[in-house]
Amino acid sequence: MNVPIKTPSEIEKMREAGRQAASVLEMIAPYIQEGVSTGDIDKRCHDYIVNELGSVPAPLNYHGYTHATCISLNHVVCHGFPDFSKKLKKGDILNLDITVKTPDGYHGDSSAMFIIGETIQGERLCRITQECLYKSIALVKPGVRLSELARVIQKHAEGHGYSVVRDFCGHGIGAGFHEDPQFLHYDGYAPDADIALEAGMCFTIEPMINVGGYKTKVLRDGWTAVTKDKSLSAQWEHTLLVTETGVEVLTARSDEDFSFLDN
Repeated sequence: MNVPIKTPSEIEKMREAGRQAASVLEMIAPYIQEGVSTGDIDKRCHDYIVNELGSVPAPLNYHGYTHATCISLNHVVCHGFPDFSKKLKKGDILNLDITVKTPDGYHGDSSAMFIIGETIQGERLCRITQECLYKSIALVKPGVRLSELARVIQKHAEGHGYSVVRDFCGHGIGAGFHEDPQFLHYDGYAPDADIALEAGMCFTIEPMINVGGYKTKVLRDGWTAVTKDKSLSAQWEHTLLVTETGVEVLTARSDEDFSFLDN
């Protein structure tokens, strides 16, 4: 497995890409509310990335994908299509997945959950899923193996009665949208894939957690993945840099508290 180690110059480019991706989620947050269509959200993100950031939405035209973002509602696990006819309603939860490609050619990839109105089940699922992400990030440092990061996600999710999606994973990232290594969010590594982290590696952690079973299916559009049992699904994602002493969250948003990384 050829996992790229980023040079100091590349790390600076990754920091900018991460900052841009985070800024899109911060910009769009106030607009995600009842009555707004997922198509409108996608268009606003597209226009901001192109016109304000001077970058491009990496998903657009990626292997034929036709939108700037992925917006996954309720039982959609990932890769949901934005739709101008799909209006948000009370009780919905949605994942907005943003990947920015900067003029330098580097990628920042992040996603966040948004809750429309009140939903006890949805709020709990979103909270536990974010905790899974944070618990895994807290372990990132040189020498730690990928399986250690995966086990803490699986243990926390299953400890709350949830399941971890097997069919999709995190990934290395840089000049390539998807690079090595693949990062599973459950303990299912073959020995040769369970690499130890090294300083300079960049990759995403993006656990997809379901209220019901972990099985998914992809709809006829070839992209939209849903839970087979139609149970709710949530996902949070960050792009990370392994440093000499730990981790830097390249896509950190201003509303997040990463003080736990200082311990």
